Amino acid sequence: VVVLLGGPTAAQPPAGEVKLTGDLVCGRCSLKETPKCSNALQVKDGAKTVNYFLADKGNGEPYHEGVCGGDKVANVTVTGKVSEKDGKKWLTPSKVELPKK
Repeated sequence: VVVLLGGPTAAQPPAGEVKLTGDLVCGRCSLKETPKCSNALQVKDGAKTVNYFLADKGNGEPYHEGVCGGDKVANVTVTGKVSEKDGKKWLTPSKVELPKK
C-alpha cells in the first residue's frame, strides 16, 4: 500500500492538469490546420499521433521560432489543461519545458 501525503510534487501536475511530452510543431506550417502560425504538441498514443493545439500566443511565444517553417522540436513537455473545441484537442499551458541543449 502506498500512501501519498501533502501537495503535488515536481513529478505530479497540479489537480485538473496533465503533463504531456511530444514534438512541438507549427499548426499552420507543419499541420496546415490553423489559419495563423500556432503551436501544437504531437503526442504518440499507441500507434497513432494526437495533436494538441496550444492555447497560447502562437508565434509570439519564444519557443515558436524553433518550429515555424515546418521544423519541429522533439521531447517538449507541456503541463496544462486539456479541452476540446471544433473536433480539436486544445491544451492551455501553465508550463512549457524545452529539452536541454
